[in-house]
Amino acid sequence: MLVSEFDYPLPEDRIAQRPLEDRASARMLVVERATGAFEDRSFRDFPDYLRPGDCVVVNNTLVFPARLYGRRASGPAAIEVLLTAPSQEYPALWEALVRPGRKVRTGEVIHFPQGLQAEVLGRGQYGERTLRFSGTSDLIAAFQRIGHVPLPLYIHRPDEPADAASYQTVYARHWGSIAAPTAGFHFTEEVLDRVRRTAALAEITLHVGLGTFQPVRVEQVEEHRLHRESYEIPPAAAEAIGAASRVLAVGTTSVRAIESSARRGGIGAGRGETDIFIYPGFQFRVTGALLTNFHLPRSTLLLLVCAFAGRDLALRAYRHAVEQRYRFYSYGDCMLVL
Repeated sequence: MLVSEFDYPLPEDRIAQRPLEDRASARMLVVERATGAFEDRSFRDFPDYLRPGDCVVVNNTLVFPARLYGRRASGPAAIEVLLTAPSQEYPALWEALVRPGRKVRTGEVIHFPQGLQAEVLGRGQYGERTLRFSGTSDLIAAFQRIGHVPLPLYIHRPDEPADAASYQTVYARHWGSIAAPTAGFHFTEEVLDRVRRTAALAEITLHVGLGTFQPVRVEQVEEHRLHRESYEIPPAAAEAIGAASRVLAVGTTSVRAIESSARRGGIGAGRGETDIFIYPGFQFRVTGALLTNFHLPRSTLLLLVCAFAGRDLALRAYRHAVEQRYRFYSYGDCMLVL
């Protein structure tokens, strides 16, 4: 398959730049796979589509302030660093994306506020840098003090204090993501209470890294490879998922975690890493319904939605959403695929 087959036109003004004050007031496009029918609803109606025996799976990862601003030791030029993954062996080492990348070479030192600094140790295939931090005994606390909410680049404004709460789900609890599982943004405590009256609610964790939002740089879909991301399925979640008559995954990250686990001998409790790439032709073993936001053209996230809904139906739904002026991407509206 060609990546160009998963494209669609999107006017710039459809890209949401700010969150809604009322999370649950987002619009929700309901898509029936069996009939191909569409229904325009509000997310507040989401619990109405649940039935006894369902299990709703949510990703409770928490986004940390992964964007840092510093300067080169050799000059005053501003350098933007997006932390992507810590080393599993050495706490001072992190993988990161750096802008402007061409100016930051191996051996250079980047200075950040409050005495934090990082030496560039190496460069990856797509421009990733390995950084060795120094100047503090508690890196996590330093990131919390000087870091910024890593808003996506299609949000054309600096992060603001309100984003620290808005760019999290209400059930976020486990620190470790550089991007949010945005399908969960629409839930409020009131909606969650209504969900629990009908269905089981299972919390899993997948820490979002480069694997989720890395752009597809190849022409053939099958040639793309994902970075690994870590996930955990607690015993209570594994039991609820295993007992469900239908599993409704909230977001593409939840899908990747449960489908990865299913391919290791069935849904079971435990931790793991996944580089699973889901595109049309994929056989879903667990996911029976999907709640998802609207994703970028030619992205792995859109490919996953097309794998679940069918390419033609998914792209027709996207065209409908554009025509009906839905809000797109992280702070935008959502789609429920049944």
